[in-house]
Amino acid sequence: MMTKEEIIEMAQRCGLFGIRPYPDGTYSEALEDFAKLIAEKECDECVKRANIALLGTLTTTKNRVLKAIRARRQE
Repeated sequence: MMTKEEIIEMAQRCGLFGIRPYPDGTYSEALEDFAKLIAEKECDECVKRANIALLGTLTTTKNRVLKAIRARRQE
């Protein structure tokens, strides 16, 4: 799980802090960027946990699982 500090830092990187809303009241591009950063972070955490969970598993099986997780990141 991400910390509050990590979430705030990601929101700052996307420009979600200290800006006024666009005329329609949204921050659509900044929100899309923020969602991508969150998804990347979650994918990285899944890879880390899968690596630990799959210790002792056949290398080919482990590689397939990790490849599937990383492929999801590209979608």
